[in-house]
Amino acid sequence: MMIIHKIKRVASILLIFLIVLSTNLVDKENFNKLKKSVTTIYEDRIVASDLLFEIAMLIHEKEVALVAADSLFFDTRNQEVNLKIKEYILNYELTKLTDKEHTIFNNFKDEYLHLQKLEEQQASSQVSKKDELLKSVKVITLKLQHLSKIQLNEGKQQVFMSNATMKSINLFTQVEIIFLIVMAILIQIIIFSDPKKKKKQ
Repeated sequence: MMIIHKIKRVASILLIFLIVLSTNLVDKENFNKLKKSVTTIYEDRIVASDLLFEIAMLIHEKEVALVAADSLFFDTRNQEVNLKIKEYILNYELTKLTDKEHTIFNNFKDEYLHLQKLEEQQASSQVSKKDELLKSVKVITLKLQHLSKIQLNEGKQQVFMSNATMKSINLFTQVEIIFLIVMAILIQIIIFSDPKKKKKQ
């Protein structure tokens, strides 16, 4: 009977260990999901939105110079603006893009290259391409607006996923506590039940 009692104790300890291990693994998985979602919101959405804003501001600067016929801007400032836009584009490409976002972003880059060619043509030939340049700027601005809307929608989706994970964690924690209490009671019954007493009765 002593051997059976020892087996019961060992089995009970192993059961407790397995329960704690399994609950920890589930908790860790839920935490990783939440961490990934929060990281995605910052790195792929907030940072991307900021980059789009910076690009939009620089494109607007070009637009203002075109409308004002500011030749000094194109002789001095424009090259610096183009370098900054190029840097922002490279940084934006490092973020995680959805399929739709990738398509619109490629369209934006194509149109931006077209804008740069028009600027080069105007600088070399001294022929005014103001209307074409403004048209290109308008297309670029529209693409940037579409990309900004994608950031907003994707950000909302990530927040929704974070909230769903949080609810899942809270629910599982409550179930886990109840389960552990029930198991603790059952293990106490198994360990402290004395089969000899039952036989005597």
